[in-house]
Amino acid sequence: MNALSSSTEIAVIGAGAMGSGIAQVAAAAGHTVWLFDVREGAAAKSREQIRAMFTRLVEKGRMKTEQAQMASEALRVASSINDVAAAGLVIEAIVEDLEAKQHLFLELEAVVDPTAILATNTSSVSITAIAAKLAYPGRVAGLHFFNPAPLMALVEVVSGLATDKTVAQTLYQTALAWGKKPVLTRSTPGFIVNRVARPYYAEALRLLEEQVSNVDTLDALMREGGGFPMGPFELMDLIGHDVNFAVTCSVFQSYFQDPRYKPSLSQQELVSAGFLGRKSGRGFYFYGPQATPPAVSEHEPKPVPAKLIVEGNLGPAEDLLASPLQGVDLQCVQGGGLLRMDGCTLALSDGRSATIRSAEDNLPNLVLFDLALDFKKSGRLAIARADQASPAAIDVATGLLQALGWRVSVIDDTPGLVVLRTVAMLANEASDALMQSVATAHDIDRAMRFGVNYPEGPLAWADRLGADYLYRVLDNIQRHYQEDRYRPSALLRRLAAGKGRFVESQSSAP
Repeated sequence: MNALSSSTEIAVIGAGAMGSGIAQVAAAAGHTVWLFDVREGAAAKSREQIRAMFTRLVEKGRMKTEQAQMASEALRVASSINDVAAAGLVIEAIVEDLEAKQHLFLELEAVVDPTAILATNTSSVSITAIAAKLAYPGRVAGLHFFNPAPLMALVEVVSGLATDKTVAQTLYQTALAWGKKPVLTRSTPGFIVNRVARPYYAEALRLLEEQVSNVDTLDALMREGGGFPMGPFELMDLIGHDVNFAVTCSVFQSYFQDPRYKPSLSQQELVSAGFLGRKSGRGFYFYGPQATPPAVSEHEPKPVPAKLIVEGNLGPAEDLLASPLQGVDLQCVQGGGLLRMDGCTLALSDGRSATIRSAEDNLPNLVLFDLALDFKKSGRLAIARADQASPAAIDVATGLLQALGWRVSVIDDTPGLVVLRTVAMLANEASDALMQSVATAHDIDRAMRFGVNYPEGPLAWADRLGADYLYRVLDNIQRHYQEDRYRPSALLRRLAAGKGRFVESQSSAP
């Protein structure tokens, strides 16, 4: 299917921030765009704001004067639903309420041509349910933009049970023509991004509740070790805790209270207190005059060990020793992926706590280190010692890691530490979404990279780490907590047993 022609008129129903952003994108792409809102004057105000934005883009050299003028002139204000009758695509961006959307779509169906596409920008309401009462449910699909729509690249094209394939493909090609990076997904709770991203927040909240470390340090580890552009707490503050908590509750209820999506009491308390993040001046952080400097835990400099014995292959952390170590007697022997020095044993986490692994594997003075996005590039690593280990073991491990260029944050002993635990859960959720045919592996990774700016798609990351390793990590975390929340995906278990890869388990989208 081809994209809609630029001569096709577009209607946007709902002139709030999201509707205005979508209208700006469509007008910039050359379409005549009708804006309608039931609030008096809202559509006209939106049109003027969009025109002002086009002027600013010209001033910044990001848009040609002629293009801005044409796009500004293409913006029309509809005084009633009847004014959008000629639209070939109507995009709804009203309140997230099923009955309100169903009522609007019934009104639209009575006005527009039977061939017109009816799209909803919903992030949480079932496309199948919205379309159910229409005479032609096949022309209804989701077209989920991310805020702010003019800047965010991702668009989720969502098909309900009745959505015609040609409708989804037309929307996909149209989003491409508008300069976006679309993905195809089925209408399931959270679609791709709002489902797969849940562990990024949930694991951080749990680690905080268990007092593994403080907010500043956990955020720093995810940024400087995991490569994520924002830590989970600063991101929740940016999104707004009312919004983030509501999405979590919606997904939790939609999946019949699956413990994987269980909301956090800590976040509920923030919402109850009105501490909603940046927009209220306080969330996990203070903003404005009350803002305080970050309190990131960083271990003080320690001496480099004189001797290092490398036992076997370090697996996903093999590149940790890529940088030369000056003045260290380095020996390599066969073994199980351990680093031994000055009575300390250092190892990459396998999902067990250091305390349990030390006891089960008879490893004295055990210190575990966390996963990093790229062990060739120094950043920040979390380490934790077993309860039975000497406190001096932390200093020895720190000295080695600092000599390799890493900033070291000591945290309390916890299964999977911080980055590894979070990445494993993200990959696990993506694995289930793939197994359930929510989207292809290609589109799941594309959605997470362009919708929430992850440094790597969770399935590609899982392939790089190895399904067998991630399965072992999750199995160990589940054994520790004895909770269904950490159950490994059936597809992950299958790939681990067969040494398979996610990118080979399903063909990719166009």
